[in-house]
Amino acid sequence: MAEKIKKSNEEWKAILTPEQFYVTRQQGTEPPFSGRYTHHKGKGIYRCVCCRKALFRSDDKFESGTGWPSFTQPIDEQALETAPDYSYGMTRIEVKCATCEAHLGHVFDDGPPPTGQRYCINSIALQFEEQP
Repeated sequence: MAEKIKKSNEEWKAILTPEQFYVTRQQGTEPPFSGRYTHHKGKGIYRCVCCRKALFRSDDKFESGTGWPSFTQPIDEQALETAPDYSYGMTRIEVKCATCEAHLGHVFDDGPPPTGQRYCINSIALQFEEQP
């Protein structure tokens, strides 16, 4: 397992926009259908905006109609951490970057085959790297 990246809030604030900090470091969310990757069709890799860890492939992205980029699976299960999230009176599974513990979004069991998973991820927590 890769070594964790630990930074203070001040260090994260120095490298992230206020919106990125709110979502990734304070477990926020962007409004549905507002993110730049919601309907994005590029071919490549989606990386963590905080540490640049490769998280998702464009080949695993699908249109869920929920208003956030959705993926059937991560590049590698070890790239993510999950934990129960009971905020806002709901029961969900939070998804974090395993390297820097950035809040990315949530995973649900209502995705398409073959995994049945829907990783519902905030665009603002991602950085896209185009690949041929």
